[in-house]
Amino acid sequence: MAEVAVSTVVTKLSQLLLEQATAAVSPLAGVRSQVESLKNELGWMQCFLRDAEAKQEGNERVRMWVSEIRELAFETEQVIETFMYRATMQTNTNRVLKPLHLYKVGRRIDKILSKIKEISDRRENYGVVMSGDSRGGGSGGGSGSGISSSERLRHWRQPSPYSEEECVIELEDDFDLVLNQLIALESTRHVVSIVGMGGLGKTTLAKRLYNHTGIANHFECKAWVYVSKEYRRRDVLQGILRDVDALGGRDEVLDRLPEEELVNKLRNVLAEKRYLVVLDDIWGMEVWDGLKSAFPRRKVGSRIMLTTRNWEVALHADARSDPHQLRALTRDEGFMLLCNKAFHGGANSIPLELENLAREIVVKCGGLPLAVVVVGGLLSRKLKSSGEWGGVLQNISRHLPDEEEKIRRILALSYSDLPPPLKSCFLYLALFPVGMNIHTKKLIRLWVAEGLLPQEGGETAEGVAQKYLNELIGRCMIQVGTVTSLGRVKTIRIHDLLRELSVSKGKEEYFLKIFLGDMAGSGSGSGSSTSQLTRSRRHSIHSCHDRYDFLKHIADHSRSLLFFNREYNADVVSKIWLPLNFRQEKKLDLIFGKFKLLRVLELDGVRVVSLPSTIGDLIQLRYLGLRKTNLEEELPPSIGNLQNLQTLDLRYCCFLKKIPNVIWKMVSLRHLLLYTPFDSPDSGHLRLDTLTNLQSLPYIEAGNWIEDGGLANMSSLRKLGIYGLSGNMVNSVLSTAQRLCDLRSLSLSLQSEEDEFPIFMQLSQCTHLQKLSLNGKIKKLPDPRDFPRNLLKLTLHNSHLQKESIAKLERLPNLKMLTLGEGAYNWPELSFNAEGFSQLRVLRLVLLKELEEWTVQEKAMRSLEYMVIDRCERLKKIPEGLKDITSLKKLKITGMPVDFEHRIRTTDLPKFRNTLAIESTTDILAID
Repeated sequence: MAEVAVSTVVTKLSQLLLEQATAAVSPLAGVRSQVESLKNELGWMQCFLRDAEAKQEGNERVRMWVSEIRELAFETEQVIETFMYRATMQTNTNRVLKPLHLYKVGRRIDKILSKIKEISDRRENYGVVMSGDSRGGGSGGGSGSGISSSERLRHWRQPSPYSEEECVIELEDDFDLVLNQLIALESTRHVVSIVGMGGLGKTTLAKRLYNHTGIANHFECKAWVYVSKEYRRRDVLQGILRDVDALGGRDEVLDRLPEEELVNKLRNVLAEKRYLVVLDDIWGMEVWDGLKSAFPRRKVGSRIMLTTRNWEVALHADARSDPHQLRALTRDEGFMLLCNKAFHGGANSIPLELENLAREIVVKCGGLPLAVVVVGGLLSRKLKSSGEWGGVLQNISRHLPDEEEKIRRILALSYSDLPPPLKSCFLYLALFPVGMNIHTKKLIRLWVAEGLLPQEGGETAEGVAQKYLNELIGRCMIQVGTVTSLGRVKTIRIHDLLRELSVSKGKEEYFLKIFLGDMAGSGSGSGSSTSQLTRSRRHSIHSCHDRYDFLKHIADHSRSLLFFNREYNADVVSKIWLPLNFRQEKKLDLIFGKFKLLRVLELDGVRVVSLPSTIGDLIQLRYLGLRKTNLEEELPPSIGNLQNLQTLDLRYCCFLKKIPNVIWKMVSLRHLLLYTPFDSPDSGHLRLDTLTNLQSLPYIEAGNWIEDGGLANMSSLRKLGIYGLSGNMVNSVLSTAQRLCDLRSLSLSLQSEEDEFPIFMQLSQCTHLQKLSLNGKIKKLPDPRDFPRNLLKLTLHNSHLQKESIAKLERLPNLKMLTLGEGAYNWPELSFNAEGFSQLRVLRLVLLKELEEWTVQEKAMRSLEYMVIDRCERLKKIPEGLKDITSLKKLKITGMPVDFEHRIRTTDLPKFRNTLAIESTTDILAID
């Protein structure tokens, strides 16, 4: 397969030509026309690749033809990027040799163009013809609809708000049986297991149960952890502790504990509670043996829920249990599920001429929900014609040897239907560890840095990436993990079977390589494994190693290096003939010295401690992830050489004291992420006036950069957070913010308690602002008309609001989320008036230490769905008016007195108009 490789290179060349067109001095000046020709010729070859790849199975000549095109794409990428690297490294030697380099690269490009012509001439001999709209991104699927890739992208829907249970057929008999096992108060049963093959819906059923109101109110604490085939005992224990121990379950605390102490800590936390722990996707008996000692049985009714493919694993965990074997869908259930996915109106919307085809497709799916959903997602993107649907049925029917192979074929069919850039985005997910909740913001930044996405008119690259993400969700190729209170998808996951597909296809395309276990001698071995190692463009490290010498073999070819192993960058002995203080080098130093063409370096969680000055040699970097890397003291000034960098992530670098004043040199920077909760590195001294492409600056210290033009020049800014503001600076920030047309989120924090926000904040001029956070005294809250008219989320801390301020907040017309944090409201009485907060969905009351009485009048907050009461210790009870809100689904209680929660559970809960789920960190055993 070559479609992904060619698509990626064409996109990169297009971006490079666009960037260099606006550069004052372009290294490409002498060969620009040749590069343009190369891009066009490869783009032309794309038009034939889909047909060729469809014909290569069983045709060795076509297979070799496709392979040659892929090799040409790789060679093109290597030639151009190596040339750009040498041209950009402004050494005296390179300046002298520049004419020679231009001559050589011109010759190599001409040779590649000649090879393309020779390969193209052989195309007709192999019967390869142009297919669909593959050029410039491809339409996908060869649907013959005539819809261009740009039109298709513009029409891709934005599926929001998301629901984890969208398009799920509820198997009530399965649900009720397992629910009864979970909530039965019997001492003999401890483990409840759901057993079934991959794709049958084990995790879906477990999630429905886990989120059920009856479960939430029955158990005092609960946790969900994904185990998988790549089981790591420490990660599982820490995952459970994060869910069940709100105060002591922070990563910075747990990372320092030995595994056995984690076991003891978890056992102590659970000892006197009725708990539910879900262990999703257990593969082996040894997993249960390594975890069972952490689960005490002192409290009657505590449960462990397992999902597994192996009946023996379920019985091994609890021989007295009765594992629940999940059944397949009936044909009618499968038909309804397919229709729900393929049509917005479900089974009622399917044309009569398609009904029989739909039922035949369901039969071929063998009752497997995952297969039905993925095919439904595929059909939702096809024309609603018997020809299109018949083609899908024919493709599914070709090879059906067994159930496991059947679902693999179905998933592969959906992959084949993706346009080339979307295939690249899907393959990229394989780089992340099994079962990982992938943050969508991070994923989008990585996609953009990789250059996987075509330019779409005036749309930002992040906007295009968001549409691609939505399309993968719409096609059911990925699953929604968590959703923010405002409906944005926060994390996604990929089903293990679909991940297996992405790993397999990624290896075929030399798109990626994943390092698991011992890699000693990885550079040697069979020819195919060596080829896979050295030719793959993206590398993901999932395990720790004593040394990383094996990475030297991939340095020339690697464009992305992602670490997911929490490595410690220890010293290693080397070069014993050198003086003592030069004999040591660190494990990972070779990355900064060898990987000259890297675009992405992700070291999140790797304890790097310090960066060598050679970091500045990685001038092709677009993404540098240094989150939680334990960096100390100061970054090397050479980091300013990274002029192509788009994302610099320095969050949670708790020991980093200062950032050198070189950020202004990173003129391509789009996301500068600096937040650290305890002692953030100094950043107010930075010069920032050159960062005209910056979109995200969520946390930075106030400084001269505000009034020296730094803020005013950030015309692309969408998210801004400034702390340490003086009263005078606030006026300057607010005045400038009005002119930032793309600003969506603004967070301002005052320097001291004496400072105040101005009475006239002029916020109404920030017409696109949706999120606002203010930390500091507000002498007089602006009137509702003076707030941004599209404001959805408001967070207030230390505001010292007057009582009448609540009446103003109630009248904000579009407000959906309100947080009143510590010091926001310091009165003993709080009242929400009738008809107030008409659109509010989420309310958080946090550390309101003076609050004693709270009243909610009739029809106030009539849309409220979720509420948090956090450490409002004097609050005696919840208001009566809250019980009449039929939309309220969940109440979270944190750090409240025992009597407060006991009253809610015993007295108030039965009086609510609807069934309310209560989540709590309070230990109410004292009154049981």
